[in-house]
Amino acid sequence: MDAQKPSTPNKPAAAQKSGSNVSGIKNAFLVILACFVVALCLFIFWFGHESHFEEGHPIDLWGTIYKGGFIVPILQTLFLTVIVLSVERWIAISSAKGKGSIEKFVSGVKACLVKNDINGAMKLCSTQKGSVAAVVAAALKSYAEMDANTTLTKEQKVANLQKTVEEATALEMPALQQNLPIVATLTTLGTLVGLLGTVMGMIKSFQALAASGAPDSTELSTGISEALINTAFGIATGAFAVISYNFYTNKIDNLTYAIDEIGYSIVQTFNATH
Repeated sequence: MDAQKPSTPNKPAAAQKSGSNVSGIKNAFLVILACFVVALCLFIFWFGHESHFEEGHPIDLWGTIYKGGFIVPILQTLFLTVIVLSVERWIAISSAKGKGSIEKFVSGVKACLVKNDINGAMKLCSTQKGSVAAVVAAALKSYAEMDANTTLTKEQKVANLQKTVEEATALEMPALQQNLPIVATLTTLGTLVGLLGTVMGMIKSFQALAASGAPDSTELSTGISEALINTAFGIATGAFAVISYNFYTNKIDNLTYAIDEIGYSIVQTFNATH
């Protein structure tokens, strides 16, 4: 008798999908470029407008910001980029979460699994939508396929089901974390660029003090303004980036935990009932 060859399982449901359910900006470079254009226009046409100066001296906050020098539009670009990407991640993670409570969705799917109601669980996925529901739907489809398969052993079926959950999760996770590395980079970059502007401003101040005769008060004030404005923008950019990165990382961790929990439940339920 010929040796039995292992049957080739159906292609996992996750592999049949062409992309993630998470919406978001794919090219962050365009965001940075757009923010630079906006920051440059603000710096030239608003902060540098003649109405904010009197005899070359700033008379309000906007004119003082303009005196911060050419580092200011760079820092504004970084700050605007953090804001835009933070809003983009809010929209993306909200779409990944789906329409309802993740906790209620997970509990509902578990209840359907206990009753072996695969169709009911699939309906919950259709209602919930989002990344968690997409992973669960792929796992449930594989669950039904393995349930109907009569050629594979129980161990092979469990392994294929586990593989489907892992592949569906791997498809969703990069889209959830997209653009967050850029926000993490801006955490340090904003502070460093602000520090660079601070040093340049202080150099100008010391040059004014070192001038022969009475110090040039205009040059001295300009240097101090440049130093303080750049320091403020650098700190604001770094602080906002840290808050944004940690906030969304925590959100993603919660979604990952929900995906792992429900995926484990599906695999264990199949293992216990077959």
